[in-house]
Amino acid sequence: MPLRLIFMGTPDFAVPTLVALAAHGHEIAAVYTRAPKPAKRGMEMQITPVEREARRLALPVFTPKTLRTEEAQDAFRAHKADAAVVVAYGLILPKPILEAPKLGCFNVHASLLPRWRGAAPINRAVMAGDAESGVTIMQMDEGLDTGAMAMMERLAIGADMTAGELHDALSPLGSDLMTRALAAAERGSLALTPQPEAGVTYAAKISKDETRIDWSRPWQEVHNHIRGLSPFPGAWFELNGVRVKVLRSTKGEGSGGAGKALDDRLTIACGDGAVRLVQVQRAGKQPMSADEFLRGTKVAAGARLA
Repeated sequence: MPLRLIFMGTPDFAVPTLVALAAHGHEIAAVYTRAPKPAKRGMEMQITPVEREARRLALPVFTPKTLRTEEAQDAFRAHKADAAVVVAYGLILPKPILEAPKLGCFNVHASLLPRWRGAAPINRAVMAGDAESGVTIMQMDEGLDTGAMAMMERLAIGADMTAGELHDALSPLGSDLMTRALAAAERGSLALTPQPEAGVTYAAKISKDETRIDWSRPWQEVHNHIRGLSPFPGAWFELNGVRVKVLRSTKGEGSGGAGKALDDRLTIACGDGAVRLVQVQRAGKQPMSADEFLRGTKVAAGARLA
């Protein structure tokens, strides 16, 4: 029998899971997402990607600011759900919410738990130079991504893969894994395994003060930093007082003083080795290839990036 579900999610990453659950015939009693926010320029209220998809599927949408009040918890219980599915929702789920569904609350987490618990697992995996990432389906408890694991799927991280590319690969992987986990739950055969105590790391939220490129670091660390922050928020440098984001890079040839251009193709020396900048974005402009950038901005060998 299909399950009666509450879906809780907010960004694009969560949408494929919502679509998959509906396609598999589960009854989605409610969709919880973050409240609309003013858009950047026109300041019009902008609904979340999950709310947009829920409306397309004609599903009821709820946008509480908190789940800690008795009123919110009573409303949640009233849905009489078998389970809740949580994908990058953005609000803390207190104990009464976690305990309300019959089977519990299941989370799609974009890492190989217990590595990279927390807010930014995709970015941190790439920034750390991890060779692989993946998705873990976890039954949530009150801790920060500490719940028992139901299923896990691994995915290799390519040498030049960006956080954006990893995000796009993990999102459908998570939706497939969650539908499989719920099918097992329907049959009563879903096995849960406590997370190991060894190997725990935390994926802290990305802060603005760590986005500037430090050319004095070894080339591999600079490269991982660039791709781990691409496309958002973006690692950046300054050239002639103008901020330039780097969206793609690769290993460069040569060495020299940190931040020094080694040729006229945006090969930049690091503390050890060099990176070649492949795609960049001037402030307020569209992303462009290094060749396009250099047609409008001369960066000759010997120039120094700040």
